[in-house]
Amino acid sequence: MKVLGVEFFECGVESAILNSQAGGLVVAPSGPGLSTDLLESDSYRKALSNADLVLPDSGLMCLWLRIFRKVSLRRVSGLEYLFKLLEAFDFQKSSFWVMPNSIQSKQNLAWLNKKYNAKIDAKYTYISPFYPKFGAIEDHELLESIELIKPNFIFIQIGGGTQERLGLYLKSHLSFKPTIICTGAALAFLSGQQIRIPTWADRFYLGWLFRCLSDPKTFIPRYFSAFRLVYLLFKYGENPPV
Repeated sequence: MKVLGVEFFECGVESAILNSQAGGLVVAPSGPGLSTDLLESDSYRKALSNADLVLPDSGLMCLWLRIFRKVSLRRVSGLEYLFKLLEAFDFQKSSFWVMPNSIQSKQNLAWLNKKYNAKIDAKYTYISPFYPKFGAIEDHELLESIELIKPNFIFIQIGGGTQERLGLYLKSHLSFKPTIICTGAALAFLSGQQIRIPTWADRFYLGWLFRCLSDPKTFIPRYFSAFRLVYLLFKYGENPPV
């Protein structure tokens, strides 16, 4: 289904996991991302349009479609997708993990080891540098590290708006076709680095509330800006907002 010029996957989380096994770029744009980055960043729009699987993560978008367009789009959050993927994941397959900082990397890996007995060597991880807020991203060091290993899966666990552009860079420059998963802070929520979001809260589109309560100064302005998405949906519908 096309919304704001983006083709969203319609068939639920199990089908999304199955479809992503063949390789390609998987993204889960949030409401704030659709309401801001989609307008302000050409490279972000390009990343979404070139993704192989775009998950309908925004509960606000799904609710709007149901109420005003009488269309049911099954929400698949990045958190739900990553959790169910990890539950079925074969950690014997090679994977590579891009982390936002060394502290989260250490604690996320410890959680993966405790939860799934996944002993991930440091050479299969990468601490991301500070990437520019706008424009295309290049990271030759990361590219070379991945080319040496040629993993089946690349998990990018950095912030939304940046991870999609990095994912597109890797997809465009790697000599092979891994599955590149951009689910932002989902792993941090699962491992407890950020506030845990109950399954029922994620299912009923209330993850934003738990985040706002945990860190009001950071998340209230971010999610308040997402309400601009309603205006964009009314004005543009399935068309790109540019």
